Amino acid sequence: MTTAAQPKSGLRELKTGEILFHDGDPAESLFIIQKGQIRLFKPKGKGFIEIGVLRAGEVIGEMAFFDDDGSGKKRSCSASAITPVEIVEISFLAFGKTMQSLNPWFKTIINTLATRLRKANSRIKELEDNQTANYGKSVGTYEFMKPIEVMRILGTLFLVFKSHGELRGQAMAIHRRTLTLYTSDMYQIMESKLESILSVLVNLGLLEIANDEDKLPNLLLLKNMELVRQLFIFYNSERHLPDEKKMRISDKCEMIMAQMLDKLSSNPVIDIPNLRITEDYTPKFTKYYILNPIIDEFKDKNITITPDHLDDGRSVGMFGEVLMKDGKVFIEADMAKVQKQYPIIRFMNAVRKSNSEKA
Repeated sequence: MTTAAQPKSGLRELKTGEILFHDGDPAESLFIIQKGQIRLFKPKGKGFIEIGVLRAGEVIGEMAFFDDDGSGKKRSCSASAITPVEIVEISFLAFGKTMQSLNPWFKTIINTLATRLRKANSRIKELEDNQTANYGKSVGTYEFMKPIEVMRILGTLFLVFKSHGELRGQAMAIHRRTLTLYTSDMYQIMESKLESILSVLVNLGLLEIANDEDKLPNLLLLKNMELVRQLFIFYNSERHLPDEKKMRISDKCEMIMAQMLDKLSSNPVIDIPNLRITEDYTPKFTKYYILNPIIDEFKDKNITITPDHLDDGRSVGMFGEVLMKDGKVFIEADMAKVQKQYPIIRFMNAVRKSNSEKA
């Protein structure tokens, strides 16, 4: 006769966006966060209710241990990694043995606190259900961060760093508690959405999170304040445009732009004789760039790239026509505009991917 495998304890690692557990999953262990941030949320209608964000040193999933019915422990919400996470898993079996070894007075205190917290959570859930009965029922797909929310966070970041930042090397530094004063206490920005934007900025190399004097990751170092201001202006401008005029750049178009800036920006071909589509064709720009090296490089990586992937950039005035001559592929381009727009495009697409992970 075989027995069911017992849940194990130990160190686990989660990638950004990876789910730790889903709402309603069987609960067999609790977790202590060693590094990174965990987002807590609950499905509601077509979207989610954001509950909070937990960080290093905090415990998650412990309430299920105190459920009265020991056979029906269930997760009361979902949890996923906002950043790469290191987390210690402790099975309820191991935790229970530790509880049994405690002084009876300590066990009474812990159980009392757990009971009070459970009642408070139930009351909050009742109020939440009353206030969000229609949440997510509007037409369309769920979007974790709407453009207006991204703009609000960017504007707040710029103002806080501008007002309270201290120059450290090439970056402006603030403590997380200063940012929290504005984002949470004053402007009521959801913590999970703020942390998602901070994570995007970190991944793009625009922000660094360092340890403070207490050896905790609470020091925020912003490396490019001007770009944050430009991003805010971009999102503010976009929200006033009809959908058909908003900038939408595909991942492959972004990849080609990155390679053009890296390899071609200083090597244009100017005014090539007889390089015209028709006799009456008038070029939009005076500079052409040969795409063959970029196309061949992607081909070597088994990535299919064609000039058609630049159509998104053409629609917003960064590229002109694609021209062919002697087996070479030329593209008209305003590289100054490409260079200016590329950081914005990287951020915009990173936010889109972050939204997709949370959908």
